[in-house]
Amino acid sequence: MLAALLYGQEDLRLEKVSDPTPGTGEVVIQVGAATTCGTDLKVWRRGGHARMLTPPTLFGHEAAGQIVAVGAGVTDWQVGDRVVANNSAPCMNCFFCQRQEYSLCPNLTWNNGTFAEYLKIPAPIVQHNLLRIPDELPFALAAMTEPLACVLHGVGRSNIKAQDRVVVLGDGAIGLMFVAALAVDAKAEVWLWGGNDHRLEIGKKLGAAKTFNYHQNPDIPGVVKELTQGWGADVVIEATGIPSVWESAIACARPGATVNLFGGCPRDTTITVNTEQLHYSEVTLKGVFHNTPQYVRAALSFIASRKLPLELLISEHRPLKDLEQVFYDMKARKVIKVALTA
Repeated sequence: MLAALLYGQEDLRLEKVSDPTPGTGEVVIQVGAATTCGTDLKVWRRGGHARMLTPPTLFGHEAAGQIVAVGAGVTDWQVGDRVVANNSAPCMNCFFCQRQEYSLCPNLTWNNGTFAEYLKIPAPIVQHNLLRIPDELPFALAAMTEPLACVLHGVGRSNIKAQDRVVVLGDGAIGLMFVAALAVDAKAEVWLWGGNDHRLEIGKKLGAAKTFNYHQNPDIPGVVKELTQGWGADVVIEATGIPSVWESAIACARPGATVNLFGGCPRDTTITVNTEQLHYSEVTLKGVFHNTPQYVRAALSFIASRKLPLELLISEHRPLKDLEQVFYDMKARKVIKVALTA
C-alpha cells in the first residue's frame, strides 16, 4: 500500500509498504479520509514527538474508514463496518487508570499511520476506543473525533460556568474547535484571538461572540482588561503551543480565573510566572493533555449531531500524493485542516 513515513524534521516520504494484517484482537480499516492536525504539523516541523512517535515511522493520527479485515478473537466488529478509531487507548489497570485519569496513563497504546491506504488498529484501541459511525456521516467529519475529544477534555477541565467570558488564544483548528464546544455545550461568551481574518470569520460562525486580530490588537491582556472593567477573563484557553502566548494567557486572567495551557510547547521550554499574581489572585494554571474514552464518545456524538458546521474547518479535500505540499500549505497557514484520500 501507499503510506506516509516521517523520517525527521520536515522529512516526510510517501512509500510503498506491505499491507497490514490484523493480529489477535486487531482490525484493519481502509482509510476513507485522514485529516491533518496542528499536532501533525508540529511533529513534522520538529521531527518527532515526546510521546506519540519516534521516526522513522508511519505518520498521521486522525482517520475514519471501513473495516476490511478482523483478527482472531474480534467478535463485536465485522468487515464492512464504518468506524473511527482514536489514536490511543489507556491500559485501564495502572495507578492513573484506576482513578479514571486516563490521559495520564503511562502505558497508553499509541497508533500512527492514518496517511495511508490502510490502517491497522491495535487491540486495546479496538477494545476501548473504536466507534461505529452513522451511515450518513462523511468520513472526513468523523475523522475529527480525536482532536475534538481532546478539546472536550480541555473544556471539562477548565472550570467553566454559564455566561463566563472565555478568551481563546489561537485560530487554528484546535482553537476553533474550542470556540464551537464552548459556545454550544458550555454556554460561555467566547472571545477569540488569532492572526487570520478568514479564520476569525469561521470562529464567528462557530459561536465566538467577539473576535480580534492580534496584528491590529497586539496588546491582548490590555484589550481583555479594558473590556472587563480592568479585571480580566474568567477563563483563558491557550491553543497555540507558543511559550510567549502562555505568558499572555496568564496575563489575561482575572483574580480567581482558570488558565488552561492547552497548546503543547517545544520540549524543554519554560515560561515566567508572576508569583504575586498567582498567589494573591488565586489563579489556577492547568495543563491539559490528550483525551479519554468518555470524551472520544462525546466528540463523535457532537460531530454526528451536526449542531455546528464543523465542515468549515476542512479547507480542502486532496489526494494522498499531495501530502507534502499540504504540510507546506499548513505551515504557511493557507489551510486549516485538509482531508486526504488515497
